[in-house]
Amino acid sequence: MYERKIPPNLNCGLDLIAEVLYGKWKMRLLWFINEGFQRPSELQRKIPDASRRVLNVQLKELEEHELVTKKIYPVVPPKVEYRLTEFGQTLIPVIGTLGKWGDDHEERLRILILRRLENLSQSERNNT
Repeated sequence: MYERKIPPNLNCGLDLIAEVLYGKWKMRLLWFINEGFQRPSELQRKIPDASRRVLNVQLKELEEHELVTKKIYPVVPPKVEYRLTEFGQTLIPVIGTLGKWGDDHEERLRILILRRLENLSQSERNNT
């Protein structure tokens, strides 16, 4: 189990948000749950690059932060559904705004990200 070496700084709103939303798939999970994809298998199909284990860990963290609730139905095989809490729903406009910013600057961001990846790749080749 991961153990933090440095305690989190919780004195600023940005630090608090980072603590709650840190994780590659958390914003997408919240967005897709809001869009109606509530079963783990549906979420896995919407985010195929993420492993099932990672999605489960991040869903559990979102649940611990009271952004989603998990309902387990007493059937065989077990059926699980996730829903946004009222608190979690307050993040949807924020995520939407971030997504719009990304769409508005898509070309520039793509160029910058690809340039950075290319530089990292060249740096690794030079070190071998």
